Amino acid sequence: MSVETTASRFDSIKWILVFILVAVAVVGNSYFSDQSLLYRVLGILALAAVAGLIALQTAKGAAFWALVKGSRTEIRKVVWPTRQETVQTTMIVVAFVLLVALILWGLDSLLGWLVSLAIT
Repeated sequence: MSVETTASRFDSIKWILVFILVAVAVVGNSYFSDQSLLYRVLGILALAAVAGLIALQTAKGAAFWALVKGSRTEIRKVVWPTRQETVQTTMIVVAFVLLVALILWGLDSLLGWLVSLAIT
């Protein structure tokens, strides 16, 4: 799925507006630090939603939304492993990690012993 979008001459203005909204959210959160956290979070979420909607109106925003929709379609096509396959794979990984840990512990002990022989 490919989306052909052309950048509008207003895209840069929209991105500047998005940047300003994000900056207002950050500065406003700091400025209103004496207010309730709930109100500040709601204000930030409202400004983020407006900034997101404006960003989606740009060419890059439309391409991003097309990517998200295409990703959801591809996720539906994935064949997920069964519970038994997941448990078996996890056990193999755990066993391998324990084996490597034992090998590294043995190598470390051997090298430590050799170094202690060399320096004494």
